[in-house]
Amino acid sequence: MANVTLPQLGETVTEGTITKWFKKVGDAVAADEPLFEVSTDKVDTEVPSPVAGVLTEIKANEGDTVPVGAVIAVVGDAGAAPAPAPAAAPAPAAAPAPAPEKAAEPAPAPAPAPAPVADKVVKAAPAPSVGGAPLLSPVVRRLIAENNLDAAAIKGTGPGGRITREDVLAVIDAQGGKAAAPAPAAAPAPAAAPAPAAAATPAAKPAPAKKEAGAVSKSVSPHTFSVVEVDYANVDRARNKVKDEFKKSEGFSLTYLPFISRAVVDAITEFPHMNASVDGNELVVHNYVDLGIAVDLDYQGLLVPVVRDAETKRLRALAREISDLGTRAKNRKLTPDEIQGGTFTLSNNGSAGSVLTMAVINQPQVAIISTDAIVRKPVVVNTPDGGESIAIHPVGNLAMSWDHRAFDGAYAANFLSKIKQILETRDWTAEL
Repeated sequence: MANVTLPQLGETVTEGTITKWFKKVGDAVAADEPLFEVSTDKVDTEVPSPVAGVLTEIKANEGDTVPVGAVIAVVGDAGAAPAPAPAAAPAPAAAPAPAPEKAAEPAPAPAPAPAPVADKVVKAAPAPSVGGAPLLSPVVRRLIAENNLDAAAIKGTGPGGRITREDVLAVIDAQGGKAAAPAPAAAPAPAAAPAPAAAATPAAKPAPAKKEAGAVSKSVSPHTFSVVEVDYANVDRARNKVKDEFKKSEGFSLTYLPFISRAVVDAITEFPHMNASVDGNELVVHNYVDLGIAVDLDYQGLLVPVVRDAETKRLRALAREISDLGTRAKNRKLTPDEIQGGTFTLSNNGSAGSVLTMAVINQPQVAIISTDAIVRKPVVVNTPDGGESIAIHPVGNLAMSWDHRAFDGAYAANFLSKIKQILETRDWTAEL
């Protein structure tokens, strides 16, 4: 018998809403077969069964909101009987009417039986439907309730017209940070003039979970910042030769990101402490590289899908996996295993034009690199006769936030210098 729990579905996700069960109690289920579907602010995904057997109990119904780690179902061995439904309590007998001439002394009420302990399953009120939109996410539903808003009056901009966190915050901002007042009920005329009321205190706007996670990371890790400037002319010489053929054969463009990813993974072999996690007072150095690639969800949050065992993959394989994970992240089609457990993270801010970004470390990792915009600019180059000249090359920054508890500045700086050297000198044509 095995308990089925709600998995971690993103670094900042704390709860999810069960949107669909694919099995009912008594059904056989195979290991890794889709068991239920869950929706969060970050991802809508099918969750597979961890074991094979029979679904003997469902503890969270469709529409229920549950915290990460809560037990939501039980899968028993094949042939296991479903959990019996609790028997309904018999209706209490009606008490005889008291004699009219003398009221009977009321008997003390029996102490209520203790409520059974639930597996942290929060029963959700039915989510309001806006034009047939999907269920509201837990965060959005909480914001609407806390600020006394009418969901039917909020225009959703998310997929399928779904109301996003940003939609709700925009309504709160439009009201000057004040919660919407409920419709006033008709009140009787006051007998006397009321005392002047104190000015209403504006409702505090809740911080989005991703911002809260960033604040936690900054408070846990002493962030330090290092930057190198990289000349990508060497990468471009190989990339420009194959980019047309590459797109035709692979179905997506060959960007700079796979080259940077490969250089980072190879540099980690010489600087293994960059690929580590902080566990209490210990630094756990990993002997594999699970490379996280941060993906923006159209300004509605951030997911970090993970390229597993990136150190075993050459450039073309890395490019395929990065493209696949990024596409499925934007379509919210990733599985729970694909968005957790990274050991080092890249944040591709350059796609938005950023030239220098200090990213927040993805806990419990010890470093994160922002791959900022690559632009053409004048650089000094060496000429064949030993002199120098000015040329126009593609240049960009690699900006790294790192945890000063894990290593010192010289170690971080030399790691970045190694990445720069690989990008500027490797024979990438042979790699492709």
